[in-house]
Amino acid sequence: MTGARTAHPMAALASLWRLVVLGLVFLLGIWASASGTLTAMMAYREDIAFLTVQHLELVAISGAIAIVTGIPIGILLARRSLGMFGPVLAQIINLGTTIPTLAILALAMTVLGLGAPPAIFGLAVLTLLPVVLNTVSGLRAVPPALIEAARGMGMTPAQILFQVEIPNALFVMAAGIRTALAINVGTVPLAFLIGGGGLGELIFTGIDLMDTGLLLAGAIPTAMLAVIVDFVAGQLQFWLVPRGVNPLR
Repeated sequence: MTGARTAHPMAALASLWRLVVLGLVFLLGIWASASGTLTAMMAYREDIAFLTVQHLELVAISGAIAIVTGIPIGILLARRSLGMFGPVLAQIINLGTTIPTLAILALAMTVLGLGAPPAIFGLAVLTLLPVVLNTVSGLRAVPPALIEAARGMGMTPAQILFQVEIPNALFVMAAGIRTALAINVGTVPLAFLIGGGGLGELIFTGIDLMDTGLLLAGAIPTAMLAVIVDFVAGQLQFWLVPRGVNPLR
């Protein structure tokens, strides 16, 4: 009963947040239409469509790399058997996030050259930490009694990991992936500075030319993409995580 009572306020807050976001988007549309900004943006609609596809490609590829590498690293860090190597590995990952974004992109550019590859590498490094940390937190939050019961049933360590620990940590792990994707979408515009493409081309060109319409033609779609990606990730988290370990259901 307590879990059900806790889930209802969280679900209500999630619904309220979605309504607030939709209201803000609606008001933004009214303002853009009334101020003439929408008309100025429509002059670049072909560029917006082309660069949005590039933007999403960078998010998808770098996000997939971060997820595929971050979850195994998080599983390793959650193992107590690593001893002193666990904190060392965690500090190395933290170091990658303390370096400024532009510095990571510049370092990647010196090794990989200009274009999409260094941008993808830099974005993957920047979005790695939330995936790793939430994987570690989720696995370490699994009740020890469940693990002991699984051992008592004769399950192997691999079976315990995939059938007990990961299913119970899935909600926290999904929250880390959701955070990582949100960070990724907002950081991708910087990829333009090293030839990676994306909506940053409109944003930085608009700044250079002091063209507000061009600037907003990149900034507004970027903001909308961040909201859409976060919403889709939230829905996947809500529906794919089983009811028993999902506090929102």
